[in-house]
Amino acid sequence: MKIHPLITTTEALADLCERLAKADFVTVDTEFMRENTYWPELCLVQIADDKEAAAIDPLAPGLDMSPLLDLLVDNEDVLKVFHAGGQDVEIIYNLTGKTPHPIFDTQIAMMAVSQSEQIGYSNLVESWLGLSIDKGARFTDWSRRPLTERQIEYAIGDVTHLSKIFPKLLKRLIKTGRGEWLDIEMEKLADPENYRTDMDTVWQKIRAPSRNPAVLGRLKSLAAWREREAMDKNIPKGRIMRDETLADIASHPPREQHDLAKVRGLSAGWKDNDIGRRLMQTLADSKPLTDAEMPPKAPRGAPLGKEGALVADLLKLLLKIRSREIDIAARLLARTDDLELLAAGQRRNLPILEGWRFEQFGRDALELVEGKLAFAVVNGKLKMAHIDDIGGSSEEPEVVVHVDE
Repeated sequence: MKIHPLITTTEALADLCERLAKADFVTVDTEFMRENTYWPELCLVQIADDKEAAAIDPLAPGLDMSPLLDLLVDNEDVLKVFHAGGQDVEIIYNLTGKTPHPIFDTQIAMMAVSQSEQIGYSNLVESWLGLSIDKGARFTDWSRRPLTERQIEYAIGDVTHLSKIFPKLLKRLIKTGRGEWLDIEMEKLADPENYRTDMDTVWQKIRAPSRNPAVLGRLKSLAAWREREAMDKNIPKGRIMRDETLADIASHPPREQHDLAKVRGLSAGWKDNDIGRRLMQTLADSKPLTDAEMPPKAPRGAPLGKEGALVADLLKLLLKIRSREIDIAARLLARTDDLELLAAGQRRNLPILEGWRFEQFGRDALELVEGKLAFAVVNGKLKMAHIDDIGGSSEEPEVVVHVDE
């Protein structure tokens, strides 16, 4: 594979992208810094196909990134391959308002061919190529220039290794017939809504102090205000105010701005500075949540109770057994929330009761909660069987556990 010198000019980047536009796939990775900023600062982009690879310096003076961004978001003929690509996709979305498409994530794909929940890149390379990666350059300051040869070599390795692994992984997926299982997962990763900041919903990520509509209305307004302040200043939102402080102010709003000096987590300067005035105005403008905006009383479904919790535990055991049997990550088959909803009696809008998940797991899960499936310990081994089958078996089960409705 040909490795190009660090690309720092628009001409060199355009030439590279023109060639890569003819490839079936490209592997992509980024290096960025976000410890001290709201927006991640893109410091390096690495890209490769099966013939060539290069690192691109987005901080190079005068470099126009358009050829690369056009390739990633507008060229539908080239598959873009990432590993654990959520943050990489977020950066591209921030730059373009679009996400790469079509897309393939090797971390997600590994869940379909093994029981690995979230395999790291180093382990991926070691398992498929037998190589150990030098992690020494991983936590360096990617924004500092000039970049060292060691940094560039480390960075390019991420895409050159991936360009060798992807075809092998694809062959295994085709052989197992599980490629179609991943289509929905990849589309979720590429959904722009995952990366858009919705000011009306950011408050939902904060632990709600109560279910009082007025309190939650203040929390909603404060959360959106903090997000805008952090965006405008390009600093992490926690630097504006911590979640705990935000929730405390929503529950116990100060009467006057000078009372902000008494709030734990705020400095004395808030009592008369501009940001304090904006906070007080936000509180004054906030409105109680409407009935339609109020969060559901039981976001995880109906309360399970003791018996329901036991059923959920049996479903989790079934999930472990099935994921081991078909060699797939349990997390790809089902989420804990969905198992609890099924145990609580919900039967609609559950992914485990649709498509391939139903065929591989959901049907048995449903039969378990309906009392048609049981766990049997036979000769010291845990087995699953239908109740009628256990009764007619020549082997006497030592223990049988099933659910009666």
